[in-house]
Parts: sequence; structure tokens; C-alpha cells
Amino acid sequence: MRYRRAFIPGGSFFFTLVTEKRRAIFNNERNVDTLRAAFANIKKQRPFNIDAIVIMPDHLHCIWTLPPDDLDFATRWRLIKTWFTKHCDPRIRPPPNKSRQSKQEQAIWQHRYWEHALRDEVDFARHVDYIHYNPVKHKHVAAPGDWPHSSFRRFVEVGIYPADWGENMMEFEGVGHE
Repeated sequence: MRYRRAFIPGGSFFFTLVTEKRRAIFNNERNVDTLRAAFANIKKQRPFNIDAIVIMPDHLHCIWTLPPDDLDFATRWRLIKTWFTKHCDPRIRPPPNKSRQSKQEQAIWQHRYWEHALRDEVDFARHVDYIHYNPVKHKHVAAPGDWPHSSFRRFVEVGIYPADWGENMMEFEGVGHE
């Protein structure tokens, strides 16, 4: 099957990445720190802006904006996943299956990821809300501000959200892909 990706120079994109077999590797603070280091390292080589992010136990969602005249998010993701895999605790690397062995791949991440090119400010805002509400949706916390691995607090600090945003919401009519 051939996957079609939207390549838009300077575009903003929503991404979902999932761990292999949905293993909860990001329940461990050390693994979250290694992922943050992977992002920082690759951003130095190939700049991009992380507009919003949430790191869940077995997946992550984020929005990136690429520099003008740059459309290559695929290489960045490959480099981030590779950097993380090389630098993470070896105990979280299960033995790869035969297919992965032949390609010299580890079984940390699912092969594919989901991306969505953000169309306008409303689309962007809806995806930011989805990202920040995700820990509540998955019943990890009662309110977005209670989740430690999210850009939510940064949005509160600059006045985009009130500190109690997302509390007592019955169901979030958001967007996204898990």
C-alpha cells in the first residue's frame, strides 16, 4: 500500500505516534526524558517548532510547524525515533521479529505514524485542545493541568487557557487519531 503524505513547506501538522504493541514505555520518567532529548537533538540539526505536545504512556500527539521552504517532517521523525531507540534503556527494546531483524530495526515504535496538515486557525486550535485533553480522555487524570508530560501549562502561562480548562467536561468533541 502506498501512503500519501501532505508535504507543505512551512506548514503546521498534527501527528500521532504509537509505541510498538502499545507498550507503556512512557510510564517511566527516564524514557520521557530520553524522548525529550531526542527532540532537542534533532531540532538542533533540523529546526522546527513544537507548538503543542502530550506524551502518553503508549503514544504521543504533537503539532509541529516547519520552517518556511521546508516540508520534510518525515526525515525528522525518522531521526527522532532512531535517536530515541539508540539512547533509551536497552531493557525496553524487545527482540525484533524476523522482518525487523532483516531491516536492522528495533521494536520500539509502530512503523507508521498518522499526520494531518492543519488547514486554518480553527483546525489548529481544535487539535491543540485535543492534545491537551488527551490525558483526561484516557482517564489518566481528572484535568489537563494534572498531566506532567504536556504543553498545557505553557499555554496557561501565556494566557491561552485558564488553569482550570478541561475540568468537569463530560465529553470532549475533539479530533485526532489513536
